[in-house]
Amino acid sequence: MKKVNQAIPKIDAKALVTGKPVYTDDLAPKDCLIVKVLRSPHAHALIRNIDSSRARKVPGIVAIYTYEDCPKERFTMAGQTYPEPSPYDRLILDQRVRFIGDAVAIVAGETAEAVDRAMKMIKVEYEVLKPLLDFRKAKDNAILVHPEESWRSLCNVGADNKRNLCASGKEENGDVDQVLSECRYVVDQTYHTKANQQTMMETFRTYCYMGVYGRLNVVSSTQVTFHARRILSHALGIPKSKIRVIKPRIGGGFGAKQTIVSEVYPAFVTWKTGRPSKIIYTREESQIASSPRHEMEVHVRAGADETGRIRAIDVYTLSNTGAFGEHGPTTVGLSGHKSIPLYGKTDAFRFQYDVVYTNVMSAGAYRGYGATQGIFAVESAVNELAEQMKMDPVRLRELNMVKEGQIMPAYYGEMAKSCALDRCMQRAKEMIGWDEKYPAKDMGNDKVHGIGVAMAMQGSGISGVDTASVAMKVNDDGFYSLMIGASDMGTGCDTILAQMAADCMDCEMEDIIVSGVDTDTSPYDTGSYASSTTYVTGMAVVKTCEKLKEKILLKGAEYLGCRTEDAEFDGKRVWCPKDGKEISLKDIGNRVMCANEEALMASEAHYSPTSPPPFMVGMAEVEVDVETGKVTPIDYVAVVDCGTVVNPSLARVQTEGGIVQGIGMALYEDIVYNEQGRNFSNSFMQYKIPTRQDTGEIRVEFESSYEPTGPFGAKSIGEIVINTPSPALVAAVANATGVHIRELPITAEKVYMGMKHTK
Repeated sequence: MKKVNQAIPKIDAKALVTGKPVYTDDLAPKDCLIVKVLRSPHAHALIRNIDSSRARKVPGIVAIYTYEDCPKERFTMAGQTYPEPSPYDRLILDQRVRFIGDAVAIVAGETAEAVDRAMKMIKVEYEVLKPLLDFRKAKDNAILVHPEESWRSLCNVGADNKRNLCASGKEENGDVDQVLSECRYVVDQTYHTKANQQTMMETFRTYCYMGVYGRLNVVSSTQVTFHARRILSHALGIPKSKIRVIKPRIGGGFGAKQTIVSEVYPAFVTWKTGRPSKIIYTREESQIASSPRHEMEVHVRAGADETGRIRAIDVYTLSNTGAFGEHGPTTVGLSGHKSIPLYGKTDAFRFQYDVVYTNVMSAGAYRGYGATQGIFAVESAVNELAEQMKMDPVRLRELNMVKEGQIMPAYYGEMAKSCALDRCMQRAKEMIGWDEKYPAKDMGNDKVHGIGVAMAMQGSGISGVDTASVAMKVNDDGFYSLMIGASDMGTGCDTILAQMAADCMDCEMEDIIVSGVDTDTSPYDTGSYASSTTYVTGMAVVKTCEKLKEKILLKGAEYLGCRTEDAEFDGKRVWCPKDGKEISLKDIGNRVMCANEEALMASEAHYSPTSPPPFMVGMAEVEVDVETGKVTPIDYVAVVDCGTVVNPSLARVQTEGGIVQGIGMALYEDIVYNEQGRNFSNSFMQYKIPTRQDTGEIRVEFESSYEPTGPFGAKSIGEIVINTPSPALVAAVANATGVHIRELPITAEKVYMGMKHTK
């Protein structure tokens, strides 16, 4: 491998660091209509009347739309493969508003000032209803978030709007209750993770214009370009053939842009008026009306025998989807499917879940996608089990962790064909000095250092669902065009796929031109989510390159007048060793431009029936001030098995970034609502995300395995890296203080009061 496994800089690095106009708002024309959304001040209400007559008279106002002007067919904003597991519970604008910040009216004008003025003049008469704010009381509550008869679910996910259920299910293997009754050691605890914001640098934004053929063109910062086209078709009630979606550079997504948050509003305006329009979410809108991580409460029972074998794990997850069901049925599954299989010697497991509607901002996709919440709970329970057994938690995991070659019943019955989890644990233990530091050290001056550990797994795409297609052609002079449908959102997937193509074609990176996503020209790809790009799209690249090489060899042999089986292609030429004749790729590229009946182009698709998991071990060292309860991260080490590391630099920054987000979730981030359902965490003044000074030292290494079903042996890395900080940090605090924090974030108040209570 000449390019794969090399730390090659991102191909768009120069444009980004020099401030080239590459993002959505950079590309929008200056005469765009400005679109803004009037939002509900009530968590639950019916709109009885909207008077926009004064607002329409404001100079510069072009259009004001209410629920009476919009289509009445429900849809979902979840960027998922059709038929979507998420219920069809949305309208562009609805008479019923379901959270504070829900859309009430769309206002479009020539200037932002005109729009702002008009929005203040719109008078709305509400019938205020009692909101349902406690997700623990939502199931079978008399208050229904979605009482409408037009609500529907396309897939059998246990959804029932008349019970406030977005999804419900149960899976089990063996008799959990019987096995737990036989266990000498049992942990029975409930863990609570709050909603978290993705806080990507570029907020939600979209601009739209009508093409010369009367088609709606949508330029948007989205992770799911092709899904966006389908969702807009459903929302607007127009054929997909009338819609084109283009993805420019994305300023971060982390899952937030797997939901179609902003697109429908300017799309509706442009379709109705024929004029270009754009919407740019403020930071406040991105905090109160977006798609944060699902709040979950996870009840775990785990039992072990005298030898330290974990024999049974029982998980029940209650997930809060909020006002709408985007990604609710699918995120919850990962809370069990990506936590229970970490332990490979169980006799029985059970996984049950309910996903409920409430009158708060709807949740969506966020890096880790439910696995983060489930792993926090299960790994915390295992750490508490180790404490009960008076066993080193590293040793307990070494005795029970899944090993290569094992079948994982709780992971769809898949086999771990590549797994270096044992080596990850050993390396992490060496890096942090576990044996010398465990469990804690009194540093004097009321400071105690504690240390904690956690394991994690994720997936590589959605098995049996995700599909990626790639097209590649030879141009004149012999350079290549690589056309992909995967959305690079700062992750560097354009670079990684080009590295794979360069190795396959035995050429230089400069010889490959990567084209971004445009639904009119790009081959179909489900999008950048579920850690799918490297694994699924990467295999499509490999298959496409193999096919293209065959075509080049065939055409070169034809030009040389020799048999194909006697010719060879070395990336620069086709030649016949028997007689020494050769023709360069440059000459082949130029010759096919004249008197040719077959284009030198190939396209292949790929999907995988399995989703091989990457694995990770994280270890945290914290300092706790026992006088105040303040927790300060000191050191975090992470060792990741993502198969073959395609680009070490990009893999490292992915890991470091995910760890920082995980530390934020564990220690700082908290969406707070008042008793009326108002979100107080509406800016970075109220919603704290960690700076580099808040995270301590972060050290990352890789233990490679080889995944036989992946391109060059690669698996995913994008999501797994956020999953270990929360349980590792909670364990470190527990070892330092004896206080087990079971509700995130870990605050000084919780630690201090816990220490006071245990004295």
